Amino acid sequence: MPHFRLQNTIAHPVAVCGYGFWSGEYVEVEFRPAPAGSGIRFVREDLGPTACVPARVEHRLDVPRRTNLECDGVQVEMVEHVLAALAGLQIDNCVVAVTAAEMPGCDGSSSAFVQALDSVGVEQQGQESAPLRVTESVRIQSGESWIEAQPADDDRFHVEFQLDYPNDPIIGHQVASLTVSPHTFRRELASCRTFVLEREADAMIKQGLGTHVTPKDLLLFGKYGPVDNRLRFENECARHKALDLVGDLALTGCEIVGQIRAYRSSHQLNAALASELVTRFANVIPLKASA
Repeated sequence: MPHFRLQNTIAHPVAVCGYGFWSGEYVEVEFRPAPAGSGIRFVREDLGPTACVPARVEHRLDVPRRTNLECDGVQVEMVEHVLAALAGLQIDNCVVAVTAAEMPGCDGSSSAFVQALDSVGVEQQGQESAPLRVTESVRIQSGESWIEAQPADDDRFHVEFQLDYPNDPIIGHQVASLTVSPHTFRRELASCRTFVLEREADAMIKQGLGTHVTPKDLLLFGKYGPVDNRLRFENECARHKALDLVGDLALTGCEIVGQIRAYRSSHQLNAALASELVTRFANVIPLKASA
């Protein structure tokens, strides 16, 4: 049966606060209800009520290791975990009001955002959602890394991420695969954390980045495994990459109906697929099931 549901927003405002991983700057994030059809948009309240950045792929900046957006000179940074929480919970319309550019890192996952959103609940709206339905195969490749979208027979959103660190067996090859729904997102992805190899962290610290972040704030992998931390899932690294993928594909502005598979994909490749999906399929209107 074709996929139709009413759009959702949140029932009441709710806030999350913390410090940005990259900047170290304190930030308050308040999620607010928004009208049907308005989508997800960030508002930089420190810059004024009109400093708005819609969560759309055309506003993405090409920066390494995270997803940043810019519109009319207004920037928001490291938005993928916030967007993953909203998309994973099927929240279509929301204002994300922030007091600084970078979102709080929290524990490197989407848990804090999901818990906050769940605490106020979802409110159904009177307008149908318009899913982005993949009707033919699309593949984007860069070297050995690739990402592809294929039609789904069961009218749902499927994600598979293959992670491969052949020179770092402590992470090695991992696969995360699931059908995305609010239930599976909460249970399987929301708590999965950002990870970094110790040598990568050392290189970033030498550049003056993330100097305040400790191994308790994310997964730092040394020679023998996580430093001063424990895994929540055996394949937590692959699951986190799947979480990032859900957040990056939320930049289509639509709930996706299709199968997404990725191998060593980056935020850049994820965004390239999001852009291609919008170009090809955003205006494809599925037929309603007959009564």
